[in-house]
Amino acid sequence: MAASLPEKTLKIPATNWSFSLNPGPFNLKEHVLITIFANSGSTTVYAVNIITIVKAFYGGQLHPLAAMLLAQSTQMLGYGWAGIFRKFLVDSPYMWWPSNLVQVSLFRVLHEVEIRPKGGVTRLQFFLIVLVSSFAYYIVPNYLFPSITALSFMCWIWKDSITAQQIGSGLNGLGLGSFALDWSAAASFLGSPLATPGFAIINIMTGFFIVVYIVIPIAYWTNSYEAKRFPIVSADLFDADGGSYNVSRVLNYTTFEFNQQGYDGYSKINLSIFFVFTYSLSFASLAATLSHVALFHGRRIWQQAKASLQDQFDDVHTRLMKKNYDPVPQWWFYTLLILVIGLAMAACEGFDRQLQLPYWGILLAISLALLFTLPVGVIQATTNQQTGLNVISEMILGYIYPGKPLANVAFKTYGFISMAQAIMFLSDFKLGHYMKIPPKSMFVVQLVGTVIASSVYFGTAWLLLTSIDNICHPSLLPVGSPWTCPGDRVFYSASIIWGVVGPLRMFGRLGLYAKTNYFFLLGILAPVPVWLLSRLFPEKKWIKLINMPIIIGGAGAMPSAKAVNYWCWGAVGIFFNIFVYRRFKGWWARHNYVLSAGLDSGVAFMAILSYFALQVKDINGMKWWGLGIDDHCPLAHCPTVRGIKVEGCPVFH
Repeated sequence: MAASLPEKTLKIPATNWSFSLNPGPFNLKEHVLITIFANSGSTTVYAVNIITIVKAFYGGQLHPLAAMLLAQSTQMLGYGWAGIFRKFLVDSPYMWWPSNLVQVSLFRVLHEVEIRPKGGVTRLQFFLIVLVSSFAYYIVPNYLFPSITALSFMCWIWKDSITAQQIGSGLNGLGLGSFALDWSAAASFLGSPLATPGFAIINIMTGFFIVVYIVIPIAYWTNSYEAKRFPIVSADLFDADGGSYNVSRVLNYTTFEFNQQGYDGYSKINLSIFFVFTYSLSFASLAATLSHVALFHGRRIWQQAKASLQDQFDDVHTRLMKKNYDPVPQWWFYTLLILVIGLAMAACEGFDRQLQLPYWGILLAISLALLFTLPVGVIQATTNQQTGLNVISEMILGYIYPGKPLANVAFKTYGFISMAQAIMFLSDFKLGHYMKIPPKSMFVVQLVGTVIASSVYFGTAWLLLTSIDNICHPSLLPVGSPWTCPGDRVFYSASIIWGVVGPLRMFGRLGLYAKTNYFFLLGILAPVPVWLLSRLFPEKKWIKLINMPIIIGGAGAMPSAKAVNYWCWGAVGIFFNIFVYRRFKGWWARHNYVLSAGLDSGVAFMAILSYFALQVKDINGMKWWGLGIDDHCPLAHCPTVRGIKVEGCPVFH
């Protein structure tokens, strides 16, 4: 635009205002604002999960305007919390947000003039080489050979052994020895391993190994909670006979309310042993987050609170921002917060209460988000990992308002996602803080980006749900179809557990899993020994790097993420952020974050090209052994107790 548009100044009649159609040379700050604009829409609109399960899983109806308001209000509610906590999580020099370093490095690569070293390449040339290579290669795992995203050799060696496939399957088992030749397998669920600090990777992988290779095998092969009746790793729900849980027997599809008589004549809900521990450890991780932040960061937060009230942060970034730009007025955030709460009330209270959530549920959800944004933000800003509120919010409303699945998922979305959105907005504010972007400009592009992205996500989802036959039902879809909805299936299962049946019949005195509530106590106490050791041995700096919320929640991305994703993520992260960082620190400082950006960009461009050129037209590649998104471990999902009949599995006698 700067090269081609006219530079002539145009005056507005009867005013002193004038402007030019030419925007001038493209600069770094414009680029950062464009990126912040895109970041606002880069995360999934969580409310789309609600729309999906209503239309694709429950077969119900939802007014499109109610769905649109739900999508918009859940995404924008976080601005209020971001405004309240930006002094602590943006202005504070102790909150450094590791994921932003990837983008800072890439901006410098693209805008700083660099002389190519003799015999080497500039960082921009390195980025372009990685991007082109990643782009060219990703056609293999994305389209030609999807099975390469999970290679599980134990299954190929022991084709008839259920136990071997349970242990070796990277998708439906413990994934021992499984791996992938696909960058997206390493980065899709846990974020880029190159952008996660080495100590955080060690914490996460420690938690993963303890849970997956010690706790789960012991629990499964001792048959805890009748574990052998069900798959070892699954997000599905089962009845007492090991079959898929028939939700229609416990749910009135006309009113979307719990059918007590049907439930009494059928079965309690049973979970795979991994799903049991997924919930148990999420209880512990959330409790440990509060305890850890209070013990390790409580004094600093109190000092920051006093400093923020007196504007005493004086690191170089904060000084430059205060000197050059006016801050965003607090009333902007509060006005937007009140407006969005009004939209949320309209979405839930209007439209014949299709979403089932009353006004007090919205107020309770936003109170929960307000309580947890600061402690979870501290963890995210220092370790690049985030503890979710999804499970605790489901449990709270499940006890207060049982038998209402749509109310439960709407409450979870308003509580959990408004906090997650706030943390994303704060991360972008920190990026702008590093790059010296005017705060008011950041606010405007974030707001506009969020509105546009929410609208596009909603429109796309609504189009797919109303135009693709059998969407989200893999058994009815053609081979190679991408419309399998694995994340929505977990969301659907959660809506039944917490919303239809309710926590009292799952994790309370009427359920099978009441003992899992002890994990709340475990989580509260877990950081205490580490804190005491850090006080007794202050010279041993590594003790403070032991992060119990991260260890406890190490395997928390499963079962949506798979064991193979953890193996790839951990291997890449440990190699680059520990081995390469220590042995080749100069190369790491110059290229690590640029490598991450190049790999991500290549995958993204090829995924978009494959979709619009091929997959949207149902051209899903030649039919062969490697086409399925499968690790060819058909027995990994089988039960191992006598007498249980499951299609495709041997029956033990």
